[in-house]
Amino acid sequence: MERHVKLSRFTRAGSSAAMVGALALTLAACAPANESTGDATGDETTDGGMSLSGELSGGGASTQEVAMEAWRATFQSENPDATVNYDPIGSGGGRENFTSGAFPFAGSDAALDDDEMAAAEAICGEGSVLEYPAYISPIAVAFNLEGVDELNLSPETIAKVFKGDITKWNDKAIAADNEGVDLPDTDITVVHRSDDSGTTENFTSYLNTVVPDVWDFEVEGVWPVEGQESAQGTSGVVNAAEAGDGTITYADASQVAGLGTIAVGVGDDFVPYSAEAAAAVVEQSPRVEGTADTVFVYDLQRDLAGTYPIVLVSYQMACATYEDEATAALVKGFLGHVMSEEGQQEASDQAGSAPISSALIGEIAPEIEAITAG
Repeated sequence: MERHVKLSRFTRAGSSAAMVGALALTLAACAPANESTGDATGDETTDGGMSLSGELSGGGASTQEVAMEAWRATFQSENPDATVNYDPIGSGGGRENFTSGAFPFAGSDAALDDDEMAAAEAICGEGSVLEYPAYISPIAVAFNLEGVDELNLSPETIAKVFKGDITKWNDKAIAADNEGVDLPDTDITVVHRSDDSGTTENFTSYLNTVVPDVWDFEVEGVWPVEGQESAQGTSGVVNAAEAGDGTITYADASQVAGLGTIAVGVGDDFVPYSAEAAAAVVEQSPRVEGTADTVFVYDLQRDLAGTYPIVLVSYQMACATYEDEATAALVKGFLGHVMSEEGQQEASDQAGSAPISSALIGEIAPEIEAITAG
């Protein structure tokens, strides 16, 4: 099925054989998608439900890492004989291992493209792939510049900085957006993700959508500009930015507390990042047409007044049917907690994300509850 190019369903660079090899040892200890390491039921809980047991291993987007810690802690406290592992190897690794059957669930900051969906359906069954937003967060444009904590930047200036066309912090384009700010004659060092990253794909999608005349690269999860500094994962780019003066990067806002941040130009205003302003983008964006009923993917509108336009929608992926009851019960139980109002509030409290709306939870939760063994 062909999908519209604005749907963030772009051809991505394939993972190399080296990546697969590096993952092999990790995955050897993980339960395959259609197997489980434990029983689906255990002792009866105080509310009359059944306490789950066994081990469930998934992975993917590093942006979900902080939220995952909160979700796992609560789920495991309610199910003390169950263990959930989440390896934050990046969105590309999450999709690769879900579509190969190595992970029974995965997180990704970019939706499955057509080829990936076909591979996932080969594992889950045709029309039996669940894909839905579980984590909504702004992508912060964050910097480390001595004496400066906040700046305004237009989309054009952001694109030129990350493209390498603007190389000094006191460039006239930056100064024009920041009257009265004492900007030093310091070199700008761009720090980008070295891995195949959904955060990169969302960030470049924003630039390509809003200022395509400046950002003339394809939208993809692999950073397109050569010769700049890079680091693995969200924590990697944040640590690299914190380590040098004059650095700038893009990262999930939950992990940039030690850096200065950019208010992004939208129309005539500059909008600082916030969970609420990011959630407003999703609330005002249409659901992709022509997909299965179990696929909740959105065509993000990135130029809406009053919203923070560099928004990350991190999806979770699972099968509607698994080969054994233990895996089905663990996936249903854990993802059911994630997609609950309590679980979404946990993520908001711990990671600063925007809770999924009650209306959307009402659409997605029944699909998770319907997960079964076939």
